Amino acid sequence: MRLNTQVLSRPSFSIEANRVLRNTYILLSMTLLFCALVAALSVVFNWPYPGLLLTLAGYFGLLFLTSAFRNSALGLVFVFALTGFMGLTLGPIIGYYLTVIPNGDQVVMTAFGGTGLIFFGLSAYALTTRKNFAFLGGMLFAGILTAFVLSLVAIFFSLPILSIAVSGMFILLMSGLILYQTSAIIHGGETNYIMATVTLFISIYNLFISLIQILGIFGGKE
Repeated sequence: MRLNTQVLSRPSFSIEANRVLRNTYILLSMTLLFCALVAALSVVFNWPYPGLLLTLAGYFGLLFLTSAFRNSALGLVFVFALTGFMGLTLGPIIGYYLTVIPNGDQVVMTAFGGTGLIFFGLSAYALTTRKNFAFLGGMLFAGILTAFVLSLVAIFFSLPILSIAVSGMFILLMSGLILYQTSAIIHGGETNYIMATVTLFISIYNLFISLIQILGIFGGKE
């Protein structure tokens, strides 16, 4: 009788995981398109970069509101507010590479392509192997916190070598975060598709920023 209960419980878990995964990818696609639209408008109209302090305040403020309302319809509003704001900060960066950096268009397109390949490759690996990457949680938290602090040090003290190293760290950390979050959805560790979307969106955003910075230094030459 106990064996039958286990067998019957598996489909319901699978259905729930598939529902969260499906909703996450739908919302992620919509937020990425919205972010890209805002970034494109920012490039076309040459909107200025809001500045580091405003960027951090807007990011953490909207992230807090998204988390606070993750179980209500307002959570969706704040998700789009967050991703749209990140698109607003992304536009001036892309515009800089397109207009100032030699071969900037190639750098931007390569960064887009590399980000897509990394995300889809790692997501496919997590989905097909069904491995549990929950063990990465502690290491990712410590690594992201360290990389964030180092990025601020690199900005305030104008240390380009440290900036490159931090970008490399973020590429590795965001790759691990994609595996971790996808695994959490599959294994029931994440049941809220709004928060799953935010985590994956942030991973993709940071991947792109890190790639474009590295490519801009090593590839943006005539």
